[in-house]
Amino acid sequence: MTNRKGNDTQGKLAVEIGKLKLKNPVMTASGTFGYGEEYAPYVDLNRLGAIIVKGLSLKPRHGNPSPRIMETSAGMLNAIGLQNVGVKSFIRDKLPYLRQFDTAIIANVYGETIEEYLRVSEILTAADGVHALEINVSCPNVKKGGVAFGTDPDMIAEVTAGVKGVTDLPVIVKLSPNVTDITVMAKAAEAAGADAVSLINTITGMSVDIEKRIPHLKNVTGGLSGPAIKPIALRMVWQVATQVHIPVIGVGGIMSAPDALEFFIVGARAVQVGTANFVDPRATIRIIEGIEAYMNRHQTVTMDDLLGSLKI
Repeated sequence: MTNRKGNDTQGKLAVEIGKLKLKNPVMTASGTFGYGEEYAPYVDLNRLGAIIVKGLSLKPRHGNPSPRIMETSAGMLNAIGLQNVGVKSFIRDKLPYLRQFDTAIIANVYGETIEEYLRVSEILTAADGVHALEINVSCPNVKKGGVAFGTDPDMIAEVTAGVKGVTDLPVIVKLSPNVTDITVMAKAAEAAGADAVSLINTITGMSVDIEKRIPHLKNVTGGLSGPAIKPIALRMVWQVATQVHIPVIGVGGIMSAPDALEFFIVGARAVQVGTANFVDPRATIRIIEGIEAYMNRHQTVTMDDLLGSLKI
């Protein structure tokens, strides 16, 4: 990415995700940071490694009916339903604001068919100011009876290869944890040309109102995120990092710098901060500062000295 404000992209926190160079390894998770501008009053967006914007579809989506968010004892359930302004409105109304910052902008892409994934990716590739694509394969394939792309390695490979064929941007495939063996899905993405994988997406869960005996969510089920899923995410990142050669981005329950450091030690090259943004809008900055303090305390020169340093 272009270094417009002179920030040091070669410092001790710098990392590379394929050909994408980041000044630090802390990203915002898609769907938890809006389109970036919403958090600008609380966070210096120039300090972030990357902003991953709300998932984008070919046409605007209204999402699921309310209630669609439920707090749990260690996180939250959401069934937002991928509400977004649509890719063309994003480019026209949201992207111009983001271009002023020295921070990588990663667009999260989803579709209900292969063709939709490819078209959205083409449109974003042609836009000025998008530095990478994150492909959300947890979406249902309407042509396959609603089976999620991310639960079938052949469909993951087909989406990945298709997107790689229409873009020259780095392609990150975001993997679902709702599978028997996530390493199989990661290997499928890698074999099809993915530049990186991010994991995990939310875990399917539900919550019940015991007085009314009805689900708390109108959609019945939703995606569980937050501290409750961190041990699962950490285990899956460790498993995948030992099985693929492309960068792994850790996601799931990262609330603090120690949380992020666990992911680096098991092999993640970068992390995404999601639910923590709802609890503390400045969570990403706290985590960046905490990582730097840890590295200084341990006299760690670069991120490479930390990544995958787990001793078993």
